[in-house]
Amino acid sequence: MTDNTSDAALIDAAAAGSEIAFRELFRAYATPVFRVAHALLDDRGDAEDAVQETFVVAWRKLDGFALAGESALPWLATICRNVAANRIRVRRRERERTGGEVDERQPDTVDVEQQVVDRALAERIGREVDRMSPDDRRIFGLCVAEGYAYAAAAEELGLTHGAVRNRLSRIRTRLRSVVKEEA
Repeated sequence: MTDNTSDAALIDAAAAGSEIAFRELFRAYATPVFRVAHALLDDRGDAEDAVQETFVVAWRKLDGFALAGESALPWLATICRNVAANRIRVRRRERERTGGEVDERQPDTVDVEQQVVDRALAERIGREVDRMSPDDRRIFGLCVAEGYAYAAAAEELGLTHGAVRNRLSRIRTRLRSVVKEEA
């Protein structure tokens, strides 16, 4: 990503059809999205496929999407988690269909330290989200996990646009402090 181009500007440009802007988003976030996928799937090949699928889904969802915050990473990580969850469900169905036989494939390389750090961080963030008020958890779920725009979340929750924006800003600040503590 160029120093002068925000994620929101890149998303707007990509939504208008700029493949260059979308390519910049991919370059900026492919590695962190891969880490999320790999931590969830524990298989390098599946993680690489999940990254590709994540960006395909993101491309399709650009039209009408308004970034809530400065970074596209939470949105992309949420898409990635959903993609990974679908892959895990497929694995489970395959195991059930084959009588419980386990797939013996192993990742090409395993960075155990990074997996521990990723899982620990995800658990810490999960605990922090669990400590939030029910309203804040709902705002977080709608805006971050489901990709709702402020106005749509406000309508769903019966709040004002400004209330959703301000509360989500506080939520993100709180979660950033968790990430910084782990770094």
